[in-house]
Amino acid sequence: MSGNKIIRNYGYIGGKGDDNKRFHITKNQWVSGYTIGIMLLDVHYPLLPGNVVNAYTYDFPVRHMWVPGANQDRMHSGDDTLLPALIESAKQLEIEGCRAICGACGYFGHFQERVAEAMDIPVYLSSLVQVPWIKTGLKKSQKIGILCADGHNLTNELFAACGVNDTSMIVSKSAGHLPEFSALMERRGHFDNEILRQELIDLAKEMVEENPDIGAILLECSDMPPYAAAIQAELNLPIFDFITMIKFVHSSVAQKPYYGFM
Repeated sequence: MSGNKIIRNYGYIGGKGDDNKRFHITKNQWVSGYTIGIMLLDVHYPLLPGNVVNAYTYDFPVRHMWVPGANQDRMHSGDDTLLPALIESAKQLEIEGCRAICGACGYFGHFQERVAEAMDIPVYLSSLVQVPWIKTGLKKSQKIGILCADGHNLTNELFAACGVNDTSMIVSKSAGHLPEFSALMERRGHFDNEILRQELIDLAKEMVEENPDIGAILLECSDMPPYAAAIQAELNLPIFDFITMIKFVHSSVAQKPYYGFM
């Protein structure tokens, strides 16, 4: 660290001449090799592969960190008293070498602008930040269908904090009331995976039947990516979720040189 500026070892190591580089370490950095830091809620249910909070979801290292006091109710409603803990956790992830910060719940988006402003590395807290990019690739007449966990808190204020100022192209369905998906909301500690999968497929089908002009679907909830492939197989539409976002961010901060035939 030079003054208040962190000097990072940024870039791929492995090519000829890397052994001659000068390397730096940040004070209080005890680990290395993590590109993405992911801030977590306090949850109590199985975390399947594909879930944002299952490390086996990724083919690159991620650093998970629980945010003290971040329970579901406070996060979904955007409780402003969570902001200091979020910033402190994000800064610790930065010290530990993470190149970008993500969240593990779409409702982290309430804090997107303020946490990003406080950090010196990129911040993408909610899957909803993908909406403008998704819309760019669709026809003007097409809509984005969003499956969310909590329709009550999927507000215009949340969208605005995620950089979405025009919600006219968005239609949504909430899964929070579904009998099996509600096990996640109610912290029962277990669920029937086959039933939950079918609930989400049926909800997505209902949304598309009611809105045949949907051109793509976004899964807001960090618990929904395990079912993205099944939903796509049923509806034949592009499916975006937390994992598409996190992999995209990772690819931007972990560029590797190309070698091959010309």
